Amino acid sequence: MADAPTYATDTLIAQDIDAYLRLHQHKSLLRFITCGSVDDGKSTLIGRLLYDSKMIFEDQLAALEADSKRVGTQGQEIDFALLVDGLAAEREQGITIDVAYRFFATEKRKFIVADTPGHEQYTRNMVTGASTADLAVMLIDARKGVLTQTRRHSYLAKLIGIRHIVLAINKMDLVEYDQARFDTILADYRHFASSIGIDAFTAIPISGFRGDNVATRSEAMPWYAGPTLIDHLESVDVANDAAQAGPFRMPVQWVNRPNLDFRGFAGLISAGHVRRGDPVRILPSGRVTHIDRIVTMNGDLDLAVAGQAVTLTLTDEVDCSRGNVIAIADLPPQAADQFSATIVWMDEAPMLPGRSYILKLGTQTASATVQAPDHVIDVNTLAKLSARSFGLNDIGVADIQTDRPIVYEPYATSDSINTDLGGFILIDRATNATVGTGMIRHALRRSTNVHWQAIDIGREAHAAQMGQQPRVLWFTGLSGSGKSTIANMVEQKLHALGKHTFLLDGDNVRHGLNKDLGFSDADRVENIRRVGEVAKLMTDAGLIVLTAFISPFRAEREMVRGMLSSDQFVEIFVDTPIEIAEARDVKGLYKRARAGEIASFTGISSPYEPPESPDIHIDTTHESPDAAAQRIVEHVVGIWSYDL
Repeated sequence: MADAPTYATDTLIAQDIDAYLRLHQHKSLLRFITCGSVDDGKSTLIGRLLYDSKMIFEDQLAALEADSKRVGTQGQEIDFALLVDGLAAEREQGITIDVAYRFFATEKRKFIVADTPGHEQYTRNMVTGASTADLAVMLIDARKGVLTQTRRHSYLAKLIGIRHIVLAINKMDLVEYDQARFDTILADYRHFASSIGIDAFTAIPISGFRGDNVATRSEAMPWYAGPTLIDHLESVDVANDAAQAGPFRMPVQWVNRPNLDFRGFAGLISAGHVRRGDPVRILPSGRVTHIDRIVTMNGDLDLAVAGQAVTLTLTDEVDCSRGNVIAIADLPPQAADQFSATIVWMDEAPMLPGRSYILKLGTQTASATVQAPDHVIDVNTLAKLSARSFGLNDIGVADIQTDRPIVYEPYATSDSINTDLGGFILIDRATNATVGTGMIRHALRRSTNVHWQAIDIGREAHAAQMGQQPRVLWFTGLSGSGKSTIANMVEQKLHALGKHTFLLDGDNVRHGLNKDLGFSDADRVENIRRVGEVAKLMTDAGLIVLTAFISPFRAEREMVRGMLSSDQFVEIFVDTPIEIAEARDVKGLYKRARAGEIASFTGISSPYEPPESPDIHIDTTHESPDAAAQRIVEHVVGIWSYDL
């Protein structure tokens, strides 16, 4: 094992604690991650860094020694990985599952390190850890060399814009500190790194377990003349000069209104600097005003720069709220609602093209649909492969459309990384889980020949002429639940009352408008999106539209609701137990699905997500179709019913 570290905790801490704290307060901070393939020694390396930097208390060390003997993987010696792997499942399996953040410091710098999992299954956790990192320590097991996860993590580090890469070729003690082995791995990695645009990195041969070249130089590797890992981490440049040199941008996080006499806009300045009196532009509205005050808890400032949290007051009463961006007036960012983006898919359920997701970019939130990928990347060959969707850990390029313009900047430019206005996450509406992360490449420009046409006779005029309120009556339920039967009866009753209606039936639509679609989850989403757009146009014509579709996913039903005003969409859940629906089986579909002749059949091999709060709930085991139809008609024409 290498000698004990040559540096010690600053003696000033014992002589003058206040002076030490002042000195410690002004140390620079480096955020970094350890990444690479499983069992490359990431957790062990972080444990060694904590140990060598004297960041372990005596009781922690005693517990570590006891745990090492009980559940460690290093025999009777200290298992440094246990300092980081705190989850029971991690200790049982000897792997890292979740991201673990640890703080430590040396005499020269403070550090926050994220230990990220190496298993492919947990690549999404690596992306989380990398999102705030300045540096990545890419570990490689000297016995195994460059692996698929090494390539994937390197590609992601480059994609996210981590500027500094350390190639730590670990476990050199297990290959007898062989320089030839180090040189071979270095050549292999350099070849791959250059192919993805990593032009510079620092390679260090180490043993995280033995401590070689971690805090002190290893006597076992006299052929290596570079810095130790600690030396490099202490000296790498983490200046924020690039951000401060850019044009001023501040996403608004909160409107600060403590009383009637004060209205300020709070946020973290993401780029540039601002002075009192500077002209600024509020985006996406484009309104121009000036900075009146720069307010902080310690008093007003004349100048604020990137990295500072401030509250800005403006000289004019302008409309500005959370999600808006305050920017320099003569060089503002752009706003758009269609983008090309690089996406990393982080959910086990595949991305469904056309499904509505929640997109969060900085303080902005919008509804977004992702189109089928242009391509996905094979991280081993860097080939661009065709794909109909994104699966877990896929990396690729796709077009995204949002329901409103969002303020953006390309994530990566030739001289900067714009994480605040270029990076986003995608959230599943039903589960609220983060399913993907992305980086905006550029906006997609609509043809300059395509504009919204002003129409003099609109929805209100059509509705007034027909003497009715346009609605979409959206019937949802399992196949065989009775949706079409009840919808047909409702239309007959409305027609008898002189109402103007149109029935869109699932089977009938698939004979024409949607005859090109199958029954995969992705095709079901597109089927409902198209029907929603048609139904919206029909309500613009003043009609009462009835739709009878299984529409198995809540997200797509909510997508259609979002296309209309809140009182126009009526979700009607035709609730029939599957055993009853299957017993009816007038089309023989359940029988064929049970026999495996029909793939992706709702209720058998594909899920159905029942409405959680439908506008009308029809229980067909207790209510006849005619009674249900009458109740729906009463709802539509505004006649009160006890059942409603």
